[in-house]
Amino acid sequence: MFKLSEIKELIKLVDGTSVHELEIENEGARLLIRKPGKTEVVNVQAAPIPTYTQAYQAPAGAIQPAAAPAAEAPQASARDNYHAIVSPMVGTFYRASSPDKAPFVNVGDRINDKSIVCILEAMKLMNELEAEVRGEIVEILVENGQLVEYGQPLFLVKPE
Repeated sequence: MFKLSEIKELIKLVDGTSVHELEIENEGARLLIRKPGKTEVVNVQAAPIPTYTQAYQAPAGAIQPAAAPAAEAPQASARDNYHAIVSPMVGTFYRASSPDKAPFVNVGDRINDKSIVCILEAMKLMNELEAEVRGEIVEILVENGQLVEYGQPLFLVKPE
């Protein structure tokens, strides 16, 4: 279930962004926030959470990340061999621990399963995201400061 303080904080977060709808499931409860509309909390049986252990395949109708310039973007057929590091939550994506610090990772960097690749801010909590895969960062799919969705690919990694 959601606490009232959490719901209020999420409403403020959505209200201050360009996001028009936010849906979160937690322990069988679902929270749906729509702008300009109303907020509803419904108890439902949670659906299985998808896992991304293979190359990422976006669901039909999903918003695709903006393509990097042609010189930097990997070939589409090569993407099938890459591992996608996905967002485990809705939040704001940050490449560095603060604006004056260097990014955690850049394209071409080698990472291991414990490497911190970014910070995701949710409800004013900063959550470090570990890579959970060994390999080389081949593409960064989101911009610094961008709001990301649950399950959204953030990085493509050429696994070792």
